[in-house]
Amino acid sequence: MVSDKELQAIEQIVNGVVTDESLAEGDVLINCLHEIQNHFHNFVPLEAAEKVAEMLNVPQSSVYEVLTFYTMFSVEKRGKYVIRVCNSLPCHVTGGKEIVETLKKELGCDFSQTSTDGLFTLEKTGCLGLCGVSPVIMINEEFYGNLTRDKVQEIINKIREEERD
Repeated sequence: MVSDKELQAIEQIVNGVVTDESLAEGDVLINCLHEIQNHFHNFVPLEAAEKVAEMLNVPQSSVYEVLTFYTMFSVEKRGKYVIRVCNSLPCHVTGGKEIVETLKKELGCDFSQTSTDGLFTLEKTGCLGLCGVSPVIMINEEFYGNLTRDKVQEIINKIREEERD
């Protein structure tokens, strides 16, 4: 459930995006949802989607259509760090299976699940466009390539250490 304070934050976000003159009309909805997802740490609550529809005067179905079409959006709570694993052929043939196994073991969860500490959500994604440095993962907005089991363990451990500090 979204609090009154969070509804006010959503209103501020939408108003800020709507007044951004650099955006084309068609970009407003996606930018609103992107900013709201950042505000809620990697997901868009359904109440927020409904508020966006109301404020932009668009059908709720249009908002849900965008949220469910683009894989970068989620209406379910996710971890603070969303790990997207490229499942394209180049990543697969350069050791992607080993990377997936390592991630699942390190995180203690499978795809579309969140680790018990709430920090990580593991997701599959299509090509990340970095085939030259495969296998590749993306954690939030940062890419990691030329991965090995050891590199994956180092990345996860570093994030966990930073969260403890």
